[in-house]
Amino acid sequence: MTPAHRAEPTTAAFAPTPICPRPGRAWHRTMGLSLTQCGQIMGVTRGSVSNIEAGRRRLQDDHAQALDRYYGTGLLFQLLLWFARMAHDPNWGKQLVKYEQEANLIKTYHGQVIPLALQTDEYTWAYVQSGTPKDFEAEMAERAARKKSFFARGTDVEMWAFLDESVLAREAGSPEVQKAQLEHLLAMADLPQVSLRIVPFKSGAHLGVDGSLQVLSLEGRDIAYSGAQNGGRLIETPGEVRELSVKFDRIGAKAASLDASREIIKRYLESYE
Repeated sequence: MTPAHRAEPTTAAFAPTPICPRPGRAWHRTMGLSLTQCGQIMGVTRGSVSNIEAGRRRLQDDHAQALDRYYGTGLLFQLLLWFARMAHDPNWGKQLVKYEQEANLIKTYHGQVIPLALQTDEYTWAYVQSGTPKDFEAEMAERAARKKSFFARGTDVEMWAFLDESVLAREAGSPEVQKAQLEHLLAMADLPQVSLRIVPFKSGAHLGVDGSLQVLSLEGRDIAYSGAQNGGRLIETPGEVRELSVKFDRIGAKAASLDASREIIKRYLESYE
């Protein structure tokens, strides 16, 4: 298919990225492409194009390059994609949850709070109450659903978690809540799908002080999440994902072994006896 032999316009709208859809729709109105034709240009299936339009998947670099080649637009679509990635996406949280549900491996580092999947309900509630959600009960229900989703998949998904020792030292809710959480954490560490290691204070400075991060392995690709004070950022560019994956590994180089990590948790638990 060439630009000189395009089909008649269809009703399908194509958006290069959910964050900045208008330019893509303008091109569609001018040129007119079906979902199947878009997929042929980008080298993906009709369903993949539909998922990109709906925001269920993100446009990738090679897709934008293919569109620029087809339309003869230089770097237009690639620049639109770059600007979209640099912008704050208010829906990043929903997209992250979806990716968590699809991942077969979740690599996560936390320096402030225990990962949601490993929290007790009381610990979760303590942090919900410390925030400013519009609806506390709805926020709690949403977090509980995310935890349930992780464990419902059993060993189909693994979690490799690195926690800074400060997470163990920071009391959430009450001494009783924190004690129960530490007991729960030890139980979680015994699960076959969970690998839990602590980055001890004595390991000194490490890359994790910049904030939390996750690297999710999906079918055929990895995506990443970088935490920040005023909202995180979902990262799908392969180069950036690799950088965060290397960062995760370097944090892990500072972490205690699995057995030593259990002993660190037990030491904090004993302080509540």
